[in-house]
Amino acid sequence: MPANESAPSAKKKGRRARLIVLILVLALVAGLGYGAYWSADTLRSSFPQTTGSLKLPGLGAPVDVKRDAYGIPQLYGDSDEDLMRAQGFVHAQDRFWEMDVRRHLTAGRLSEMFGSGQVETDAFLRTLGWRQVAQAEYDTKLSPETKKFLQAYADGVNAYLKGRSGKDLSVEHAALKLSDDYQPEPWTPVDSVAWLKAMAWDLRGNMQDEIDRALMSGKLSQQQIDELYPPYPFDRNKAITDGGKVQAGAYVPQGGPGTGATGTGATGTGATGTGATGSGGGSAVNGGTGRKVGAAPDPATASGAVQGVRSQLGALSDTLDKIPALLGPNGSGIGSNSWVVSGRYTTTGKPLLANDPHLAPQLPSLWYQMGLHCRTAGNGCTFDVAGFTFSGMPGVIIGHNADIAWGLTNLGADVTDLYLEQVRPEGYVYDNKVLPFTTREETIKVAGGPSKKITVRTTNNGPLISDRSDELGTVGTRAPVAGAAPDRGNGYAVALRWTALDPGRSMDAIFKLDRAKDFPSFRAAAADFEVPSQNLIYADNKGPGGNIGYQAPGRIPVRNQGDGRMPAPGWDSKYAWKGGKDGNAGYIPQNELPWELNPARGYIVTANQAVVESGAGKYPYTLTTDWGYGARSQRINDLIEAKIKDGGKISTEDMQKMQMDNSSEIAALLTPMLTKIQVADPDVRTAQKLLDGWNYTQEPDSAAAAYFNAVWRNILKLAFGDKMPKELRVEGDCRNVKADTQGLADDLTEVVRECGQRGPDSAQPDGGDRWFEVVRRLVKDEKSAWWQSPALRNEKATTSRDELFARAMKDARWELTAKLGKDPETWSWGRLHQLRLKNQTIGTEGPGFLQWVLNRGPWNLGGGEATVNATGWNAASGYEVTWVPSMRMVVNLNDLDKSRWINLTGASGHAYHSHYTDQTDLWAKGELLDWSFGKEAVDKATVNTLTLKP
Repeated sequence: MPANESAPSAKKKGRRARLIVLILVLALVAGLGYGAYWSADTLRSSFPQTTGSLKLPGLGAPVDVKRDAYGIPQLYGDSDEDLMRAQGFVHAQDRFWEMDVRRHLTAGRLSEMFGSGQVETDAFLRTLGWRQVAQAEYDTKLSPETKKFLQAYADGVNAYLKGRSGKDLSVEHAALKLSDDYQPEPWTPVDSVAWLKAMAWDLRGNMQDEIDRALMSGKLSQQQIDELYPPYPFDRNKAITDGGKVQAGAYVPQGGPGTGATGTGATGTGATGTGATGSGGGSAVNGGTGRKVGAAPDPATASGAVQGVRSQLGALSDTLDKIPALLGPNGSGIGSNSWVVSGRYTTTGKPLLANDPHLAPQLPSLWYQMGLHCRTAGNGCTFDVAGFTFSGMPGVIIGHNADIAWGLTNLGADVTDLYLEQVRPEGYVYDNKVLPFTTREETIKVAGGPSKKITVRTTNNGPLISDRSDELGTVGTRAPVAGAAPDRGNGYAVALRWTALDPGRSMDAIFKLDRAKDFPSFRAAAADFEVPSQNLIYADNKGPGGNIGYQAPGRIPVRNQGDGRMPAPGWDSKYAWKGGKDGNAGYIPQNELPWELNPARGYIVTANQAVVESGAGKYPYTLTTDWGYGARSQRINDLIEAKIKDGGKISTEDMQKMQMDNSSEIAALLTPMLTKIQVADPDVRTAQKLLDGWNYTQEPDSAAAAYFNAVWRNILKLAFGDKMPKELRVEGDCRNVKADTQGLADDLTEVVRECGQRGPDSAQPDGGDRWFEVVRRLVKDEKSAWWQSPALRNEKATTSRDELFARAMKDARWELTAKLGKDPETWSWGRLHQLRLKNQTIGTEGPGFLQWVLNRGPWNLGGGEATVNATGWNAASGYEVTWVPSMRMVVNLNDLDKSRWINLTGASGHAYHSHYTDQTDLWAKGELLDWSFGKEAVDKATVNTLTLKP
């Protein structure tokens, strides 16, 4: 039951009209017809000045901006504030369109730029309140120094904006200016802080898994769901740390690998685990009528309850998908690789550190390479750092300074919980009391249309995200819950509890990291890195061989009851997050989070695998039960071990080669089985022979990789996809099914047409390493019910593993024949597995011409899902690349000027600029650029110098 809301569904007519205007303008920009002269002028107007000098008011002294052949800037100044002011100016020069879209996104104001088609997205973002939280952080949490840096950065951006609009800013702004007289507002410090909320959303953890499990419960038993979410394989894939305990209020690393339970120990899943909302007993409502049912509902009633929650949570998933569509889908592919090797195992004698974060491909890339250098270090000038920055934020996010290097990967901690809420006209139920909502009114301005007003309602468990949709208003109408539950009335609402909605100090952490000198100061910086929760790896050049380290920072909740795997009953305080020992209510104390320094093994690998094994006598907290399953991390571990075996040493080039490793774990498991299957069809047999002698590497030109991945996709479709509820299946996947049209689970008589409802990036089964683990466990049971697939067209039903595999091989053969041609020898993985780079927002919609103007590609790529070269794809929808290493770097702590880096696209966000995608071809080949850091090396690499003067 949504709050009073005047925001309608997206109106395609108004959206289409606005796009037509943009298309016509961009047609002129592209130089078609009589617009050629205006086109050239428009393009050149937005290109940045990179030589000579410009005035930048507010500077205390000149700042030099030295760009290399790829347009990567290194800034030199005499004070910290001058560097931040110049950074804002340079970011705006190259990437202001990107910055402008980002701040409208985080503030829930996209409709002001793009019209009524973004109203629902804006309403959802206003409900989350990213901008309000960012404002609270700026007002109450951040240090005076951080505020000073943020203000200087904003002043630099605004100095660039002054006197510029439309074509002087970007091609995209020219289009908006002509179609709607759009004029950018001044930049503010809070615009910068808010972008951290968007990144936290991208890395929010298991929220989608929580929804998916609830949706599955309508069609699958709890045992089946558990089979699709197996426990982490600690016996096969190493955790990040060797194990540790909490003693006297502090985490103490251990020397040996842990054994035993897999994360259910101190916090437990027994009595309170998934029963909270899943398969246990509890109250239910029959058919939404409000009639209470006993503690042990009969199967028909339970089935009806699940069907109700399936429908509502499916709608919630659709709503959530609209936000990641702008940032990157949230699923099993999200993560990163990072590893660091001690100097005793490197050819340089000092540590080597590698990092490549995996994010959705964007144009321009999410990252912007830059260096910030003080000409003379002193009290007023403390930065000498280079690495990867976010346009719109001051400082360096990932990189190195003169003393240390660091990298980030997603820790994957469970930092979100959905709560079912009993709503009354006067408020919501909590511990048998009715509490009033906290409310606020929001006005969404719409370009080309009337404004829309919404009311945001918040409980003590968080904002009611179900208010953003009529369909979502009755989320949980018939959801089975454990124990006594209040009368549902018109249905339960859904609130979101998320660590990022509490003000924090992550912006302070960025500047502390940039200036850390040693492991203690690095850990002190990490303590402020509250959201998003990341794995932080470390290296320095101190002592004979340098030091390597790891810290798991972040604001991670401690639950009183329940394990976060399913939506929890919000009316019961026993399911709230409880207080921590350090006074931070609800969170694991920072000094009790895992860390390591110089572990005996001599290297540290983080690739979204489990951080530490929990359980009795081990780590006392459950960080999550939804880790990545360790396919990438264990491959990196194995590559390092193989290299250092018998005294071998690892070089910078070795680190680079490891980043491009294309080996497929699932191929190594299944190919020996596939090659032994007797195949009668000669055409299928010809394809099968491609797998003979294949080494399981997925190179772009590999025919065997193309065929195997097609077989893998079809195995998943036949064994699991057909058994998924429609809310998880990909859009367009339609089939005839027997339906429960009378609300009686045992009366499935009427056949209806049922179509999938998920977008292509988040549909299931996606084929990530969770599915590797699922299949690994099931292949031992050749008669498992999962291998049963119904008859279809001329195909017989399958009843065993090998029968299903044979059918998948046949289906894959004819799928690739249609896509790549009849002769398997001409197939290649890269022709299937292509990367297309799409310009942010405008480039993702509209006809082919609009995409031609702003987008680039395709590139034929190697790699694949859950490989080290993690070019992810979703097996439920196709082979197109949906995740990529968004950048790659290898830091050489012995000689920082011999470090290497690459970005996915280029420094520029201006279409047709020479640096728009000038790094992409190199990136696709796995090549890295020289990364100059010292002044002499930077001067040698400089091709253009711009001096910013007071």
